[in-house]
Amino acid sequence: MGITSVWSISSHRDHVIAHLAPRLAPALEADRTDPAARRRWAAWRRAPLPDHRTWYADTSHGGAIDAFWSLTRPGEHVDDVCNGITDPGFHVMENIWEPEPDRADMFVSVHSKDYAVAALFHAIGPDRAALLPGWCGNVLLSATEVRRTLPDVERALTFTPGERARVAERDWLDYGARDERVIDGPLRVWRTAAASGRGLCAVALHVY
Repeated sequence: MGITSVWSISSHRDHVIAHLAPRLAPALEADRTDPAARRRWAAWRRAPLPDHRTWYADTSHGGAIDAFWSLTRPGEHVDDVCNGITDPGFHVMENIWEPEPDRADMFVSVHSKDYAVAALFHAIGPDRAALLPGWCGNVLLSATEVRRTLPDVERALTFTPGERARVAERDWLDYGARDERVIDGPLRVWRTAAASGRGLCAVALHVY
């Protein structure tokens, strides 16, 4: 059976972030502290993968590729919360997306049989990915925390023209005419939230 994944970053007032925290914060922490995930993260930082176009021509990368996919797929605990499995009274649509309907305050990347976070992390590499707050695309921040973390996000997602060309080549996702690239959307939303005094909620999940 095929899967569809969604990575969303949405801007919210602090009272909405506080309302989300009891459910999302423990799930994010459980995914972040999972020993297997930490081992995969450390392995990727030690040995970043080569260009994705070489992955399946060189079988020596097989184990590292599998580990990277496991690392950058939606985390089990956040995925379960967002899909109402952990708590049937909670769902990403009603509890995260609908309270903030303004599209300008969101970045949403939807892909069939693919993962936006994986494409972003491969494109920018582990050193820049390590600057991003949260864990593998998931984060919950108050307005104060958004402002405090913006400089790191700027360093992670700001590129010279030459860097941007190389990063864009490593982003394997297919985009429609109106789709925003994963190397652009997150920084846009972070800047908008910081300027307007709002917090952020980012979640990566499967849509079955």
